[in-house]
Amino acid sequence: MNTVLARHQMIMQQIRPWIVSEPQLIETLNDLARDRFVAEEYRHLAYADTEIPLPHGQKMMLPMIEGKLLQVLKIEPHHRVLEIGTGSGYVTACLGRLADTVTSIDIFEDLIGAAMTRLNDAGVTNATVRHMDATVELPDETYDAVAVCASMPRFDERFLDLLRPGGRMFVVVGDAPVMEARLITRVDGAAVKVDSLFETSIAALINASETPEFRF
Repeated sequence: MNTVLARHQMIMQQIRPWIVSEPQLIETLNDLARDRFVAEEYRHLAYADTEIPLPHGQKMMLPMIEGKLLQVLKIEPHHRVLEIGTGSGYVTACLGRLADTVTSIDIFEDLIGAAMTRLNDAGVTNATVRHMDATVELPDETYDAVAVCASMPRFDERFLDLLRPGGRMFVVVGDAPVMEARLITRVDGAAVKVDSLFETSIAALINASETPEFRF
């Protein structure tokens, strides 16, 4: 497989049509080899318009969703970012290329170990990966951007405490087969703004069904 050509086609045919065009983001997607974050048996699918299986029944998001997530968070070089759901480490690497620092958490220790190896191989040195169940505990910090890379049947209000003023969160809420991708922005103090982005369906956050429901 010509991975350079496949990566270019992924960007032009899958990601850019979703109004993803920020130059630094496109450069990041061009530079990072997504196939290096995929298990050997699935590398032929690394740039395809499909979810790629991960251990524990998890899946990599579609490239177009990854691109849209990165675009709407509007990450700047001075930003501190939190990722919930490390998965393969590919989105972690993208966030690391765009932000100042990235903290990524995942419930599965083997995914964390594999992701750390891939991040080191990709030269991403500003990302820290931690073992944590987000439905039980969250980092005691606030962030400029939060990427929730798994869905929740109901939004957990604790996640709002992660956003500093002006901070933005990408999250997918609902039940399969139709979920809603949302952008939540901390306006000021306790006030938040919620924008509905698009309908989708992605793998659920482990134990998310046990979290309390919150209505805006």
